[in-house]
Amino acid sequence: MALTAATPAQKMNSIKGDRHLFSSSDDSIVLKQMHETHKPEGRDIDVRPILRVVEDVFRRTTPTFVVTQLITSQTHLEADVHDGANQTGLILMLEAIAFTVHRISYEAKLFSLILQVTYKCSSGGEAHTTTMAVFHVLSTYTWDAKAVMALAALAVNHGEFWLIAQLHTVNPLAKSLALLKQVPDIIEHTNVLKPRFDAINNLIRVMLDVTKCIIEFTELPSEYISPESPEMGTTMTHIPTAVYWVIRGVVACISQTIALIGIGHEYISSTTEAWELSTIAHKLANIHGHLTKQLELCQKHIEEKMHHEAYQTLVRLFETIHIDNMKILRALFYSKDDLPLFDGFTKKRASLDVLRRKIVMLFISDLDIRHEELFVLVQIYNDTHHGKAERQYEVVWLPVTDRHHPWTENREADFNRLVSNMPWYTLHHPSLLQPPVIRYIRDVWHFNMKPILVVLDPQGKVVCPNAIHMIWIWGSLAYPFTSSREEALWKEETWKLELLVDEIDPAILSWIREGQYICLYGGDDIEWIRNFTKLLRQVAHDAKVPIQMVYVGKSNPKGVKKATAVIKAENLSNYWEDPAIIWFFWVRLESMWHSKMQRGRSIEDDPIMQEVMQMLSFDGSDEGWAVISHGSYDILKSHGKTLYDCLLNFDTWKENVELEGFIPALAKALLPYHTHEHCTRLILPGDTQQIKEKVICAQCKRPMEKYVLYRCCKD
Repeated sequence: MALTAATPAQKMNSIKGDRHLFSSSDDSIVLKQMHETHKPEGRDIDVRPILRVVEDVFRRTTPTFVVTQLITSQTHLEADVHDGANQTGLILMLEAIAFTVHRISYEAKLFSLILQVTYKCSSGGEAHTTTMAVFHVLSTYTWDAKAVMALAALAVNHGEFWLIAQLHTVNPLAKSLALLKQVPDIIEHTNVLKPRFDAINNLIRVMLDVTKCIIEFTELPSEYISPESPEMGTTMTHIPTAVYWVIRGVVACISQTIALIGIGHEYISSTTEAWELSTIAHKLANIHGHLTKQLELCQKHIEEKMHHEAYQTLVRLFETIHIDNMKILRALFYSKDDLPLFDGFTKKRASLDVLRRKIVMLFISDLDIRHEELFVLVQIYNDTHHGKAERQYEVVWLPVTDRHHPWTENREADFNRLVSNMPWYTLHHPSLLQPPVIRYIRDVWHFNMKPILVVLDPQGKVVCPNAIHMIWIWGSLAYPFTSSREEALWKEETWKLELLVDEIDPAILSWIREGQYICLYGGDDIEWIRNFTKLLRQVAHDAKVPIQMVYVGKSNPKGVKKATAVIKAENLSNYWEDPAIIWFFWVRLESMWHSKMQRGRSIEDDPIMQEVMQMLSFDGSDEGWAVISHGSYDILKSHGKTLYDCLLNFDTWKENVELEGFIPALAKALLPYHTHEHCTRLILPGDTQQIKEKVICAQCKRPMEKYVLYRCCKD
């Protein structure tokens, strides 16, 4: 029987007649038919390399690629073949499936021939029959292998056609085949056929997307997610349907490619021809969207289980005794990276071996480290260690970042800026700190925004959960930074001016040795500062006591700069011009509080804690305050207004100065000014988890009422 081309009207009527069948096929019946053909024999086929070859074929067979090759009059063949094709294992695998692939192509070509004979461009019933025939051919393969092998058959058919199109101008054999297939005629009308080419390419892209998604499901680790789990159970019911429509799309694409051969000029328009391809592509796009969502759910489930497992492993590691610290450090620093560290001294990458059997201080923070904080910490680090040979411990910065927050160029710049200012080791990149480690840092070491220093001994055991407080208080004297060393240092301390100021201001230490009177005062009430400093200077002159005044500001720098500017302009007293020094003064006081709390001390049984708390309550108030001392231990503290009122009445108690001394006389004179009516505010930023439920007032010794203070800006 002679083959007669169908007219455009016949083709359009055929499409309209089959549209209902195509769009309303009973999925449950189709699913049952597919499962009846599905009899896998457990063949182990690595479909990834095959799919890469298939993708390479499709990439090189797009009309744009072909036309470009023709325009540039390419005279030689491209020599590069996908690297995987040269692998012995892949070649053997391709040889094993070659016959099946050609059988699929044969079924699709037979389908196309039947359509041509029966004057049908597209028939839903015939397409389904052919698709099921392909399923019978692939009955012994897994679902993912069925899809890949069907795409391989399409790649062979598609590739043969376009290979001739590319070579027919330069290769005699290709030229003869092109004449038989009328390829020059097709190339000539590429613009007219563009809708059909676009529909084919779009369908191929969606089929590849769906197939890759199916493969990803098969590659999910069974030890973390089982087929019976809700996430996988839902998906497994949809994968056969997805494979069906991939194979249905393959059949349609092969049919459309073959239909190009023998096409007549009078009905070359391809708008109606592209309808079936677009419909299948739309169906597959919906399936891909659903599978992608399910895949994300599965991956999230797996990730949570893997993170939980890694977290539990970390917990067990820290509970186990080790001969060195390598297992602990590898678990913390992503052991798959051979050079996870960056040496701030040499500016080169380094391995974990540089930390082997050393005391390691883990400096943990986010990227929002205060300039003053980093500056002071670097000063403490550099002041006692001028060379690596002298260092008895190593510091490693662990940058904790929010994985849900995009890693932008600005954040990268912030990270690099911080690294450039750190003389110690840092993680090469924040991504090396895995989520289970971050969870451990937050849950076990109680990291919450404020930087901490976790100290590990040479065997990787945690000997201090947070040494940052003892570093601020004692600096390198705290070595080896253990909790027992912290306890020993506190036993040696008493409340004295040297503890309060340490070496922040060497001039103050000199004044103490010289026997001068010293006044530290703070607050940001400029009028009170102006009046108080002038009055105290006058009283000291009248009492014939040499006094030095130093403005120490507030822990909140807001208002301090303005007050400092007035003090400087009017020469009211000494002051600390560097904001880092003021910050350090207050952070040391806060650290004393936190250090005592970590040791389980309370204000009722610890004199130093009482003094520290009163200083912090001064800082929490809105008024000024002052500490006046003579020598190390003769110290008096008072609220600003009380002290100012007492100094105004100096004439009433100045006779006691010669008899008792200035500080005792002032202390006695202040007694009538104290009342039971007071309000003490205690603001303690930082590790609130360590703060007890009951805190006793340093002034009246009664329990303080607990409030929550939210403050967003300190500038």
